[in-house]
Amino acid sequence: MNTSAETRRLDSKSVVVIGGSRGLGRAIVAATQAEGAHVLTVARQEEPLKKLVAEYPAVQMLRLDASDENAPAKVFETLSPDVLIICGGAIPHNVPLSEQSWEQFSRNWNTDVKISLLFSQAALTRPLPAGTSVILISSGAAIGGSPLSGGYAGSKRTQMFIASYAQKESDRRALGLRFFALAPGSIMPETDLGKAAVSAYASSLGISAQDFVKGMPSPQSPERVANAVVEIASNPGNREGNVFLISGKGIEALP
Repeated sequence: MNTSAETRRLDSKSVVVIGGSRGLGRAIVAATQAEGAHVLTVARQEEPLKKLVAEYPAVQMLRLDASDENAPAKVFETLSPDVLIICGGAIPHNVPLSEQSWEQFSRNWNTDVKISLLFSQAALTRPLPAGTSVILISSGAAIGGSPLSGGYAGSKRTQMFIASYAQKESDRRALGLRFFALAPGSIMPETDLGKAAVSAYASSLGISAQDFVKGMPSPQSPERVANAVVEIASNPGNREGNVFLISGKGIEALP
């Protein structure tokens, strides 16, 4: 990306990306840095973080488990964000409902939802400075379901509720924070999460992964979704509502 200094939408902003070492999170790191932000990326695994920083030397990295109760304090002590993006989570166990154990079914509740809750609570109770935006990356599965991924769809729907509840609390306490949940509308086949979903659904249909992707009406790219994240982050005051779908139509508010 060759965004000029005159058009950089996040110039001098501090951006924290939770789960920023791979997939969509990595694309968000690249997009926000290209828009002039100082970026801290947080992830559990050291090797992907090192690879990311080797490609983007200006990016700051912090290795920790974001689902740990003390993670928000450690992150905010490292960098107090103007924009906090929660993209961390687990790949669901992709098998039919009848084959799911409770541990497998609840995997995304113990990661995606827990991380979103911990960091939203910390933003409210610290509190982060007025004007800070918190963006939770949800999924279109929260709207249409995802029958082969256990509790994934429900967990992503709960992230939408968390954004709404947190916004109401911020407004009640006049904290001046903005909370959003952004839902990519379709599978992103390039990501690890997308590859797992494509493989599971293609297998259930008895077709190849390549044919499944070809049959998708509108597959999304991480870069396109990352650009939508930048658009929200750069103009949070221009949006009414807290929950948005990212689709071929652009960014659509959901009731």
